[in-house]
Amino acid sequence: MAPSDVAIHEAAAKPATGRIVNDFSIQVATVNGSGSQTANLVLLRSIFQMGVPVSGKNMFPSNIAGLPTWYTIRANRHGYAARKKEIDFLVAMNPETAREDTLSLEPGAAVLYDEPLKLNALRTDLTFYPVPFDKIVAEVCKDQKLRRLVKNMIYDGVLSKLLDVEMAQMEHALRKQLGKKLKAIELNLGALHAGFAFAETHLVKRDPFVVERMNKTGGKVLVEGNAAAALGCMMAGVTVVAWYPITPSSSLPETLIQYMKKYRMDKETGKATFAIVQAEDEIASIGIVGGGGGAGARAMTSTSGPGISLMGEFTGLAYYAEIPGVVFDVQRVGPSTGLPTRTAQGDILTAATLSHGDTKQILLIPSSVDECYTMAMQAFDLAERFQTLVFVMSDLDLGMNTWMADPFVYPEEPLDRGKLLDAPTLQRLGEWGRYRDVDGDGIPYRTIPGDGMPAYFTRGSGHNDKGQYSERPDDYITNMERLARKFETARRYVPKPEVIDLQDAEIGIIGYGTSRWAVEESRDQLEQEMGIPTASFRLRAYPFTEDLAAFIDRYERIYVVEQNRDAQMLSLMRLELSADRIAKLRKVLHYNGLPIDARSITDDILLQEGRKGTEPAHGTLVSAVAAGGD
Repeated sequence: MAPSDVAIHEAAAKPATGRIVNDFSIQVATVNGSGSQTANLVLLRSIFQMGVPVSGKNMFPSNIAGLPTWYTIRANRHGYAARKKEIDFLVAMNPETAREDTLSLEPGAAVLYDEPLKLNALRTDLTFYPVPFDKIVAEVCKDQKLRRLVKNMIYDGVLSKLLDVEMAQMEHALRKQLGKKLKAIELNLGALHAGFAFAETHLVKRDPFVVERMNKTGGKVLVEGNAAAALGCMMAGVTVVAWYPITPSSSLPETLIQYMKKYRMDKETGKATFAIVQAEDEIASIGIVGGGGGAGARAMTSTSGPGISLMGEFTGLAYYAEIPGVVFDVQRVGPSTGLPTRTAQGDILTAATLSHGDTKQILLIPSSVDECYTMAMQAFDLAERFQTLVFVMSDLDLGMNTWMADPFVYPEEPLDRGKLLDAPTLQRLGEWGRYRDVDGDGIPYRTIPGDGMPAYFTRGSGHNDKGQYSERPDDYITNMERLARKFETARRYVPKPEVIDLQDAEIGIIGYGTSRWAVEESRDQLEQEMGIPTASFRLRAYPFTEDLAAFIDRYERIYVVEQNRDAQMLSLMRLELSADRIAKLRKVLHYNGLPIDARSITDDILLQEGRKGTEPAHGTLVSAVAAGGD
């Protein structure tokens, strides 16, 4: 009996008994370099175009081609965007991982698989859909070399039928994805329709998962964090960019190059109004940023953890000589080479104190593509206001994955160039010193070469408030105390945290960056499943504002959620908080390289609360969904 016949036979014995609408995850397991990304993005966009909130997570190997890759799409009517720990619908296309992928599923999941793999023999508590991909693709694509790439579109067609994803939306998404590649569009449309036709003829729907139209994505866009950051940098007026390729940050400057060539060319001469340099390494990159910033340009680089390690000495120069610049750190798993294509929040402690000696760096921590855009602009303003490097701490999950967002707002505020010395100010001061604090905020006035104001020597060695070389202890102490005072001033300028207070809550949860999405969902799980209300505090920057201590004071126990092993943000808090506040802090850590999920946070908090294993107070989200409720 053919596998397709088995599917029809089993359908009569096990008909679908319920429907789970717009609340499930799909994982596509393929091989890197097989062209599956086009099919995955078409599926993601098709569901998005039906008005259903979606998010996409790509887990790919760090080699060029040939190793396993997994792409997960989450559709959720409530708008939850974090990775879902459980996989509901597996598309198994990789023979090397198909068995393990199938055995790891929870009972009740569905599996769409390449027929020769015979996965339906592994378990009896899953729904299986065998598809003869090679046979179908041979009929729609005569070019044997192209079949490997076109074959993936067949599973989109099958899923269109099984999940009720509208074919018109599939076709629209495909055309959008492939643009003007007419031959590719024709071939992939043929594969898409062939997959749908096979499912319609040979497969009987037996799983509960279905997509239905909603209206929650109207006016929104799908975009990656690195692309959003690139757009923000352009809007911020960046003119000097130096970078060295490194996963997962490379797509930021690559996208920025495209934007700048389109929007920042001189219309009269046709020449570039910017300089983008692919340097020989990260050391050269940050050196170029220092040179550009010192000359008055808005300068930046983009890197990841290994690059941050290399940038330490030049970062110290920028801190001590007070040179503005922006560093995007798209964090990945370390140490050393680590896991280059996995996500983490592992550079927080390093970046906050980067370089030898006493240094304190300003960090901005975006949680969304919208904040990648807005914080890029804020970073350049803060860099010039405080005459220092500002680090934007993104991560692989945010930078390289696809997120929903509202259209970005065109900036209306003027650029903040900070304390630039001009003739009226010089007359008021009477005498100017490059490193002299005249306002009590620790921020001196600076000049730019060629602006007609007094010049000075930029020194990484000891200097007095005039910028003159000095090894006098009192000059050094005066300078270091002023730098510390400047950092204190920054507390009033960095983005404030996002705080949600609950009067009857005993527990507060602190998160930052992409942990935001899992924390939001976990708070709902704790409330709806266990009757535990929680307050939340999302850090958006370092140095901390006074809001942090106030939040800790309001609650009995505080859980700090991080995507690293060593509780790095909590460590920074311990450096500043009083002993009674530190005593309230507990850690929830996630560091396996996968984006953090809500269920892991919920389980960890319940375990520390002594509630793990107790009965839910109000039923569970799972049972509510299975019953068709909201």
